[in-house]
Amino acid sequence: MYHSWNELLKVEMKKDYFKNIMDFLNVEYQNTTVYPPRDDIMRAFLLTPLDKVKVVILGQDPYHEEGQAMGLSFSVHKDKPLPKSLINIYKELYDDLGIYPARIGDLTPWANQGVLLLNTILTVRKGVALSHNMIGWETFTNEVIKTLNDQPQKVVFILWGSYAISKKALLNNPNHLILTSPHPSPLSAYRGFFGSKPFSKTNKYLYPDVIDWRIEK
Repeated sequence: MYHSWNELLKVEMKKDYFKNIMDFLNVEYQNTTVYPPRDDIMRAFLLTPLDKVKVVILGQDPYHEEGQAMGLSFSVHKDKPLPKSLINIYKELYDDLGIYPARIGDLTPWANQGVLLLNTILTVRKGVALSHNMIGWETFTNEVIKTLNDQPQKVVFILWGSYAISKKALLNNPNHLILTSPHPSPLSAYRGFFGSKPFSKTNKYLYPDVIDWRIEK
């Protein structure tokens, strides 16, 4: 089901830390509201096979407001209002490549082209950002990042904000490109996210196997 992620997932899921995550989530989902829905936790891996990854956009943890999180970093369901960070991502996309901002926030078209939309923490309690930051997800996603670092194909790692940039220490493959900037949130976008041109830089590096960044065609 998870394509070329199978080997990594099988190894990690057998480890004690991953079993502890599952035990914790069994209680959380039973007693509180947790996002994304359980069936969507691993959605990024379902949509973007390991051997097809061209780009990694690294987020922190899922949106914590009702019905937003869908298992892809920065992405929301089509019927949900655009979060402010995504509005700023679309603004930079327009300034960078002239692609008009989409009306919807579902980034599945990116995922289907090899853009792994990965949060470093894969679940969150409703209304409480970073509420699952100490349950073990970082151990798992660090292994994911290390595996991506070892891939032979060109991969562009887009790291927005200090949390994502801290993962740069896991990346040492000269075949890959690492792009860093402040986070697209309203609190930091004007400190260097705007004008960073991550989309054109990505396509220049991947050329001719580029990403079509349009959401609505």
